[in-house]
Amino acid sequence: MTSEQHYATVARLSDSLSDETDKPRYRRLKDGLTRAIEQGELHGGEMLPSSRVLADHLDVSRNTVNRAYRELVVEGFIEPIERVGYVVNDGLGECDAGGRSRDGSSAPIRWEERLGALVEGDDERTRPAAWRSYPYPFVVGPGPEGFPIGSWTRAMRTALREEHRGPSLHNLDDQDDPLLVEQIRRTILPARGIEATRDEILVTLGTQHGLHLVAEALLGAGSTVGVEDPGYPDARRLFLRQEARLVPLPVDAHGVTAPEGLSGLDMVFVTPGRQFPTNVTMTIGRRRELLARAGGDGALIVEDDYDSEYCYSRRPPQALKALDTAGVVVYVGSFSKFLAPGLRLGFVVADPILVDYLRRLRHDMLRHPPGIIQRTTALMMEAGDYSRVIRRHRRALRSKWQAITEAVDDLFPWSVPSTDGGMSLWVAGPKGLDAAALAEKALDDGVVIEPGRSCFLGPDRPARYFQLGFAAIDRDAIRPGIEHLARLL
Repeated sequence: MTSEQHYATVARLSDSLSDETDKPRYRRLKDGLTRAIEQGELHGGEMLPSSRVLADHLDVSRNTVNRAYRELVVEGFIEPIERVGYVVNDGLGECDAGGRSRDGSSAPIRWEERLGALVEGDDERTRPAAWRSYPYPFVVGPGPEGFPIGSWTRAMRTALREEHRGPSLHNLDDQDDPLLVEQIRRTILPARGIEATRDEILVTLGTQHGLHLVAEALLGAGSTVGVEDPGYPDARRLFLRQEARLVPLPVDAHGVTAPEGLSGLDMVFVTPGRQFPTNVTMTIGRRRELLARAGGDGALIVEDDYDSEYCYSRRPPQALKALDTAGVVVYVGSFSKFLAPGLRLGFVVADPILVDYLRRLRHDMLRHPPGIIQRTTALMMEAGDYSRVIRRHRRALRSKWQAITEAVDDLFPWSVPSTDGGMSLWVAGPKGLDAAALAEKALDDGVVIEPGRSCFLGPDRPARYFQLGFAAIDRDAIRPGIEHLARLL
């Protein structure tokens, strides 16, 4: 370094020391030296000024300089030479810490060439990201408003007591909280008519995670999956990511219609308790027919039982899994719909061999769902609070269901088939209606609806369907929101 370069560098170091910051002076000096090295002002192999010389130039103590030098040694920017001093590390190469060359140039990462292709529909958004800010959000799915804050807080405090601290805070490796598994086995599943042993239950981070594990375990290139049409778009995308081929299965007033033979299908995905998005419940005849055909042809059935608890005029039917005597049904359940959508907690019930395999897959992804969430949920259930929350939610949703059903019957220019439960209405508009255009126009009036085109398979997906969710909207806002929508219609 020439004398002019030397004094220019020292001047910049002096400026760094005078910066108004809460950092100690040795840290400011160390940061200034780091920048000088990264920007090529101090080259590899170059001797640094002695601590005395640099301290004199900067008008600081030698301790300040020595401490800055020691930190640079630890981080590898400079190297000490015994009885000589410090030199800039010659192994830093010609790039700075940010991957740029000394002249400041860098080759941009071509992300579009490195990222895999998304499956069809991955970029579809059926609701605006800021839907909560709209006065009439008829979105599908629950909101967090009914979350039992008091019950949850009590259970979490208990979960942090010494006797519960192990499963709450320790690494469970690939295991689940035994208390939660027992509560699922004794509280949740019997209400759905299902008997299961502990080794038939796996805890997941919600339904999506459970379906992801099942798809990764059982599907691959060349696999064939029968899916409801219309049906659940997110499940279809998970299957497509495994390079499976999808076969549409029509849905009518009795539920999904299975083909005469299932021998060409590796898996059938169904929502029999409340078909998504039509809200139809699969009849007992269809259920037995599907089970018989699957058992005879070796196809597996994946049952997504996402909101069966929310029946308002009858008792919910038993799960398809409850009728399964051949072990062909993989049951996927969730707590998120009943407590809060952000909780992300669910479970899979299946043959122990499959559950053990899914457990090992899950271990490679995330080991296990957070122990504190598992134990808190289990303690809520053990105290009876979970059942009370479900009953309270059911009452609140029944009131909203009545309000939206009455408003749609009174105000819509065509009839909408009634449903006996769920969290949304499936609306079939007249031919020629573009639900996507309607949804866009409705936003101007503060109304959020979700077009249903993404629920269908094939190139000629009908555009006249849309969903009206009523779980996340205030009851008092339902009729005014439907009035706005009816004026547009």
